[in-house]
Amino acid sequence: REITATIMAEERQITLMSSDSQTFVVSRQIADMLQTVKSALEDASDDDMVPIANVQGDILKRVVDYCQFTVGEGAAMPEDDRKKWEEDFLTLEHPVLFKLILAANFLHCQPLLDLTCKNVADQIRGKSPEQIRTHFNIRNDFTPEEEEQVRRENQWCEESFK
Repeated sequence: REITATIMAEERQITLMSSDSQTFVVSRQIADMLQTVKSALEDASDDDMVPIANVQGDILKRVVDYCQFTVGEGAAMPEDDRKKWEEDFLTLEHPVLFKLILAANFLHCQPLLDLTCKNVADQIRGKSPEQIRTHFNIRNDFTPEEEEQVRRENQWCEESFK
C-alpha cells in the first residue's frame, strides 16, 4: 500500500502557472526540484496548480527546461556534453540571465542558481570595475570622490588578488 502511494505521488502531474498566466505541466519529480513549489504542494496537498507569481512564462519555461534536462538526458550524459549543453543554455542576453537568476533564487532551485551565478562570476572574473560596467551596461553613478573613497576602503581586496 505504501509503495503504491509513493508511485502515484511520483507520477502526479503538477501545473505551474507563471505571472503572465502561462501554464507548464511537470512531473512531481521536477516540481520537487523547485523547493518553493515543493513547499506549496505540501501545504495544499489536493491542489495540482501552483501559481508562480514572481516569474514570467518565458523564464519559467527556461527553469522547467533546465530541470527536465537535469533529471532526463543530462543525468546520463558525459560531463563534457553536459557542460556544452549548459553553456548553450546560458547563452542569453544579460537581462534574461538576471531574470533566470532571480527565478532560480525565488523557486529555490539551487543547482540552477549555482550554475547561473557561476556564469556571471565567470563573465566578470579578471575585469576591472570599468570593464564590468561596460560588459553589463551599468551606469556609474559615483562621483570621482565617492569612487576614490570606495577604492580606498576596499584596497585590501585589490591587494589580495595581486
